[in-house]
Amino acid sequence: MSTPRLEVKKTYKLFIGGKFPRSESGRYLPAHSVAGTHLDNYAHASRKDFRDAVVAARSAAGGWSRATAYLRGQILYRAAEMLQNRSGELVSEIARSTGAGPAKARREVSLAIDRLVHYAGWTDKFAQIFSSVNPVASPHFNFTMPEPTGVVVVLAPDEPALLALVSLIAPVILSGNTAVVIASETFPLPAATFAEILATSDLPGGVVNLLTGQRTELAPHLATHMDVNAIVDGTGIAELQTTLQGGSAVNLKRYTRRDLKAADWFADRAEDPYWILDTVEYKTAWHPMGV
Repeated sequence: MSTPRLEVKKTYKLFIGGKFPRSESGRYLPAHSVAGTHLDNYAHASRKDFRDAVVAARSAAGGWSRATAYLRGQILYRAAEMLQNRSGELVSEIARSTGAGPAKARREVSLAIDRLVHYAGWTDKFAQIFSSVNPVASPHFNFTMPEPTGVVVVLAPDEPALLALVSLIAPVILSGNTAVVIASETFPLPAATFAEILATSDLPGGVVNLLTGQRTELAPHLATHMDVNAIVDGTGIAELQTTLQGGSAVNLKRYTRRDLKAADWFADRAEDPYWILDTVEYKTAWHPMGV
């Protein structure tokens, strides 16, 4: 009689600088389904892991911001293509993690693909729409243009675990910012799988870095880090918002809240192009008209 084989649980790692390191703390957490079933394990990110992610994001910021808008759009579109190729895997991941039925899980993955394509189309359009030529009382051209703000921390809500994550990341990076993303604490596995997809796309290492773990433990460090330029908070958790806003005053980093209900992430509200403006800075340039 054969002996039943012990199931080997997968251990999801962090995604930093295009690689998958283990947490420097050596800590891991069990991921459970809504029914309490132990699914897999995932890395418990530490303060040091966060600092490493910021370093990776800052290192990638120069090259990513200098890339042409057309190229950034093509890379985001490629990410959507890779997501579509592995959609079946993500449907299964969402269903087993959140308890969603197959139809709902497929809808979430389908919308995540569409949202990436939607924002990919904005990479070479937002500067035209949100720029201006200003009238001035001298013989000069006066232009105001949006530019990336730098390194942005993105905090994802628990539901929907994948769609909200994609909807928050895309408008941040399309303008040339780089991101350090804190995944859902309750359902981290869809985000970890999405990181594996990004690693096989054309996205340069360090443009998106993904950490899993406990948000309340990381929050004070996210808020006070002097090399983080902005925070986009989609958690909707009042206590966390207070910590992030209070710490952001240390270096006057920009703080933006996305207080959406779970159903709102499936609606047009979550693909608002004005979200792009929350993580850009405006630069004004003068140029002589000539004679």
